[in-house]
Amino acid sequence: MKSRILAVAGVIALASAALTGCSTGAAAGGDGDTLTFMFRGSDAEKAAYTAAIEQFEKDNDVTVKIIMTTADEYSTKLKAAITGKQIPDVFYVDPGSVQAYVKSGIIKDITEEVEASVDLDDVWQYGVDSYRFDGALMGQGPIYAMPKDVGPFSFGYNRTMFEAAGIPLPSVDEPYTWDEFIDVAKKLTLDTDGDGVLDQWGTGLNVQWNLQSFVWSNGGDWLNDDRTEVTVDSPEFAEALQFFADMQNVAQVTPSVTDAQTLDTYQRWMQGEIGFFPVGPWDVPTYETLDFDWDLIPYPVGSTGETSTWIGTLGIAVAESSKNADLATKLAIYLSTDETAQQSLVDAGVQVPNLKDMADTWVASATLPPANKQEFLDIVNEDGRALPANTTYSAEWYDELFKNIQPVLDGKQTAADYLSEVQPRMQELLDKANADAGIG
Repeated sequence: MKSRILAVAGVIALASAALTGCSTGAAAGGDGDTLTFMFRGSDAEKAAYTAAIEQFEKDNDVTVKIIMTTADEYSTKLKAAITGKQIPDVFYVDPGSVQAYVKSGIIKDITEEVEASVDLDDVWQYGVDSYRFDGALMGQGPIYAMPKDVGPFSFGYNRTMFEAAGIPLPSVDEPYTWDEFIDVAKKLTLDTDGDGVLDQWGTGLNVQWNLQSFVWSNGGDWLNDDRTEVTVDSPEFAEALQFFADMQNVAQVTPSVTDAQTLDTYQRWMQGEIGFFPVGPWDVPTYETLDFDWDLIPYPVGSTGETSTWIGTLGIAVAESSKNADLATKLAIYLSTDETAQQSLVDAGVQVPNLKDMADTWVASATLPPANKQEFLDIVNEDGRALPANTTYSAEWYDELFKNIQPVLDGKQTAADYLSEVQPRMQELLDKANADAGIG
């Protein structure tokens, strides 16, 4: 599941060390009559961009050279372009890399051009704010990229499985409490063929991509407000992590470690063996071919009673060194906010529209699943947050949490004990990241 999320949600952070020392004198990929646009994605995205860019070329009498890579190759190839002083004029950037790019003079402040040409009230605020940086904190200040997309990480359920089990369908408005969720998940965990071996489970979640929802809805968080202190050792965080581990070890509503080795939970979901599973907009084209009906609901809620999840995003940035920075900036804004360009990407089935008006129309008029597309918009509008690592200079402190978490997931160590051990290591890495960023 990790690779499919990284491919679209934009949560890969380029190592800041690879950018340190890069000068603003690096030559951009194009010349005065040619722009280069580098991105990662699928063939469907390439086709959508090609169609959109053809119109841009006609309207602006310019040639745009498209450079596409796979998700796995993108980071390496972009770093090589930066090192070799062949930075594309326009390229994808993830929020976690913005601070390093700004510090190294790689990307251009495009605030003036954006504010002069874009109705920001009609663009998802989360998308724009993800690329703001005031020199100290992400989310405020000048704009250094425009959103390519917003990727609300929603929660899906197998409607066909519910109906077969005679369980009332979940509400699209009122989320399950944790206890209610476990109760339903137990009813869905079955030996359907009577051979004494489970072959259907309530859920099967990846800790790295699903823990956030449980922590946030329980009142916990990774950092304090000014992002200087790691707060994972709080009781609220420990309770959420323990609940996550107990889904396997106590409630036994997830595939066992052995089961997961035979077939991972994403594959089991695709085969109709999992009741609840995360869903992003990028999944929708693939899920059209599933042999069961499915839909979206809010994530289960902890002590706050408020559902929460994360939103992935990619940005479209402009190289500071572009030889035609004005036109490059125009291209970045066009790809992010032009209705025709957006429609090409939406038609390809890979994202939610960046424009709010388009998104409302999309929810009302689209006939393909999921029926409850409004859940995607609710996440972007109200319930979603940035991944914690995307708000700091580096992700090392965040990654540290997951390096040795397996004993907790296996029931061999309590969440509270583990978090007490790992918090100092995470704090040390966060202090280093903030020092590297000149914050502190």
